[in-house]
Amino acid sequence: MKLTNMKFTGLCAAIILSMASFGAYAAENHMAEALKHAEVAAKADNANAISEHAANAKTHVKAADEHLDAGVTSLDAAIEHGKQGHVDLAKKAAEEAVTHLKAAQ
Repeated sequence: MKLTNMKFTGLCAAIILSMASFGAYAAENHMAEALKHAEVAAKADNANAISEHAANAKTHVKAADEHLDAGVTSLDAAIEHGKQGHVDLAKKAAEEAVTHLKAAQ
């Protein structure tokens, strides 16, 4: 019985980490896309193209910014749980912070 629970827990952890990795990759793509659009906007000679690419860059930056905000929230939770001696909850919050901060890169 105990071994089955350990296997199930391990499987759940693997699934969660896989999904978190995909989320981090997607957000890193947001920053790359934001930079590409900003560079195109900076080099464009057409006002409409500048506006369009700047708007696209802003959209991607906002997505990354949401991850930064979520990372700060998770770090705050880790601090509070740590001060209260809740090791498991503090660790989980810190892990969430890592995921969000990596996604914001």
